[in-house]
Amino acid sequence: MRHAIGMIEFNSIARGIETCDFMVKAAQVDLLRACTICPGKYIVIVAGDVGDVKSSMNEGIAVAAESKVDSLLIPNIHEQLIPAISMTSQVGELDAVGVIEFYSVASAILAADVAAKAAQITLIEVRIGFAVGGKGFVTMTGDVGAVRAAVAAATRDAELLVGTAIIPRPSPQILDSLL
Repeated sequence: MRHAIGMIEFNSIARGIETCDFMVKAAQVDLLRACTICPGKYIVIVAGDVGDVKSSMNEGIAVAAESKVDSLLIPNIHEQLIPAISMTSQVGELDAVGVIEFYSVASAILAADVAAKAAQITLIEVRIGFAVGGKGFVTMTGDVGAVRAAVAAATRDAELLVGTAIIPRPSPQILDSLL
């Protein structure tokens, strides 16, 4: 069972790949994502038990040194977070849609976790960095009240927020484009 998630963003692709190797060797973690993101950065996301993720992150931060742009460690994540990041969410019924956009990948991941814990919504996706100019955004669905509550909770103390949207009755074409 994966209970925590850790992320490091790098300004060097070479250092990111090297650090990723150190991180996965340092502890029993699953590598969720290791890839380039716009504009020319690299990101590593790991998941596992809290202690293992902390060990992996400590090693990663030490190796990354001056190449680290940002990092994030979330213990006790919501069960929907990893599928949303991995783009494997199982969305049954679509209702209202909420969108939260950030200048920061870390902020988007954190907001998705907060939103899922705050209200009865379903995370559709946490899009991070690639083909969105290094930004991150979260999409979710649920009844209008739940989506409003989730967006409000996720943005209350959020850093680097660009904007939000709540669509009470989205067009079927919009829904198709989100899945």
